[in-house]
Amino acid sequence: MAPDIGWPLIFEIFTRFFMLSLLATGGALALAPTMHSYLVIEKGLLNDTQFISSIALAQSAPGPNVMFVTVLGWQAAGFWGALATTIGALIPSALLAIGAGRKVLANSYSIWMKALREGLAPVAIGLTFATAIVLIKPWVGEWRVWALMLFSTAVAYFTRLAPLYSIIVGAIAGGFGFLQSVPAT
Repeated sequence: MAPDIGWPLIFEIFTRFFMLSLLATGGALALAPTMHSYLVIEKGLLNDTQFISSIALAQSAPGPNVMFVTVLGWQAAGFWGALATTIGALIPSALLAIGAGRKVLANSYSIWMKALREGLAPVAIGLTFATAIVLIKPWVGEWRVWALMLFSTAVAYFTRLAPLYSIIVGAIAGGFGFLQSVPAT
């Protein structure tokens, strides 16, 4: 049973996404595991299937990758949830990007700037890897999903084809029922 969706919860969602936005090294999607812990495990506003479906829907639509936070907010708490997650995720990161952008332009060749770039790269990769683990958790034993992921990885690594082709193959596989036994949680 989901908790009562009132103004205190909307404010809590806003503040949580506001704070997460400041940690979004590697993009908002890199924080999906933390969002999953909050929305699914801690608050019970979504289940695993709703969480993953929200990300898949937002990622398949045209527009920025961060759009998934709006879909998560909508699924969790309706219009006000969508507004809280969107504003919470965008305001701090936008202000930080503007401020940091000015510093980067002014000091782009300094030693500390190089150290910052090299230090944040492994953090972004680690956060992205953690996101992948959360998103594939429901399908650990499903060989068809693993085959599709292996195919997509091979296409990305060995060819210069755009990721859109792997998305199309995945959509066709799903449309023909190839992924029909994927568990719903």
